[in-house]
Amino acid sequence: MREARRTTRQRIADQLREEPMAAGTIANAFEIQTSDALTHVEHIAKSLDATDEQLLVAPPECEECGFTDFDDLTNRPSRCPECKCESVAEPAYRIG
Repeated sequence: MREARRTTRQRIADQLREEPMAAGTIANAFEIQTSDALTHVEHIAKSLDATDEQLLVAPPECEECGFTDFDDLTNRPSRCPECKCESVAEPAYRIG
């Protein structure tokens, strides 16, 4: 299928099969809002239920202390609950 005929969601899924990406990176690469990127990722995860693939999520990680045990793995927290640092890396998504 030609690239122009593929939907944004299909192109995001193709990219996630090649490399892990954070929502902000997806938003920049496809020129969409971060919230829209998260919506696309959620729909991609649902569409994978009928396949042998799955959406893998690398949790957010505090860049100061390395904390990764956040309650919500899909959203980027504003700060680390352990050290209160505000440098928290976004979760990354990949299809595997």
